[in-house]
Amino acid sequence: MGAAIGLREDFDAASLRALAKKGRDASQIRRLLALAEVYDGGSRGDAARIGGVGLQTVRDWVLRFNAHGPDGLINAKALGKPPKLNDAQRRELAQIIDSGPIPAVHGVVRWRLIDLAQWVWDQFGIRIAKQTLSRELRAMGYAKLSARPRHHAQNELAAEAFKKTSRPSLRRLRAMKPTAQG
Repeated sequence: MGAAIGLREDFDAASLRALAKKGRDASQIRRLLALAEVYDGGSRGDAARIGGVGLQTVRDWVLRFNAHGPDGLINAKALGKPPKLNDAQRRELAQIIDSGPIPAVHGVVRWRLIDLAQWVWDQFGIRIAKQTLSRELRAMGYAKLSARPRHHAQNELAAEAFKKTSRPSLRRLRAMKPTAQG
């Protein structure tokens, strides 16, 4: 069994407890208190019990603390996958959306997500799912709009005849209502 990795010498148990008292991140506070136990001369097993973890995790905390100090004990956000489109590609996509499709060239009269995904494939060779493209477009400030369906043979004059109006009795009451005149 190897020797335990030593802790930094620029901190001590009291300073770690003071940092823990001021801290806002519960995970960092728990880690600081566990390492303070080691500074006080406690065993790594005691530190593991205080932190509610195993010995290997305490070792990982010591390595992070030695490398980055107390800030190294804060959980970092995972980087995740890199975006499929870079800034130049996003600008070109925004330009094609703003200019609208040309039916003779693009074969569509309005952009749908599937059409834009095909355009991205044709233009950049990047295969992108509709859901991912929708998320990208929302991040760029575009909203999903859908036109109100309208039948091609709809007659606006005939539609006027079917519009709801107020009942005749209500119109008479409104006409009889006295107005406030001085």
